[in-house]
Amino acid sequence: MTIDLIFKIAAVGILVSVLNQILKHSGRDEQAFITSLAGLILVLFWIVPYIYELFETIKKLFTL
Repeated sequence: MTIDLIFKIAAVGILVSVLNQILKHSGRDEQAFITSLAGLILVLFWIVPYIYELFETIKKLFTL
């Protein structure tokens, strides 16, 4: 995992929170929810390969 991924996740979090606040104050709660959900899915797509790699490493460790 690189530091670049952490910065990307932080940027998505900041962007989603700002958009969420703007949409909630303008009365568009449904679009604010969809924006939050889209940010979560995007970050999960970035993180899933690292989680898979972690589980593969753990599996290799215990099958000595």
